[in-house]
Amino acid sequence: MARLLKLALCASAVALAGCATQPRQTADASSNHLLRDSYLLSTQSDPLGAWLDSKDQLAIDYPQSEAPSSQVPKTLAATALKFLGVKYRYGGDAPGEGFDCSGLVAYAAEKSLGLKLPRTASSQAQEGISVNRGELRRGDLVFFNTLGRRFSHVGIYLGNHKFVHAPRTGAAIRVESMDVAYWRKRYNGARRLKVQPETAQR
Repeated sequence: MARLLKLALCASAVALAGCATQPRQTADASSNHLLRDSYLLSTQSDPLGAWLDSKDQLAIDYPQSEAPSSQVPKTLAATALKFLGVKYRYGGDAPGEGFDCSGLVAYAAEKSLGLKLPRTASSQAQEGISVNRGELRRGDLVFFNTLGRRFSHVGIYLGNHKFVHAPRTGAAIRVESMDVAYWRKRYNGARRLKVQPETAQR
């Protein structure tokens, strides 16, 4: 079993690629890669089951002063969730070719909110307004340091401490918990995208 785990770690280290348009990593980041791969290999390939067991988790959060219209609005989170199971692809930014982390966010923002976001996670971290962790709402962008530098990974917050993201080469778009030690330790902050009042609630 231990030998199998070592082989899997070696294989994933070879296959590993970070978020799109990030520069190639130096040897200094190799320990970060191994830690990330070790965590991702130890999790289920699709931890969505428990999430979908509670269907109300996918409901849209509306401010108390705002009632949902008769037509369910498009949402950033709901758009991203349509691509669960789509394979990660470094540099990918379309459903037919696959997504990397920032590609998924950029695609979902454009399709659901009409926003054209920058292509990299670090540039997306400059968009919108900063949000404290305790004030996160569905549709906020959440950022992590997975490659030894801030804002090297991005996902979309879903509520209940969960986020959807494109993890790495060899994996698929999935939902994970921010309460897991790996993500909790690497959390960098969150941003709330600015949308026009007539734009659908995220």
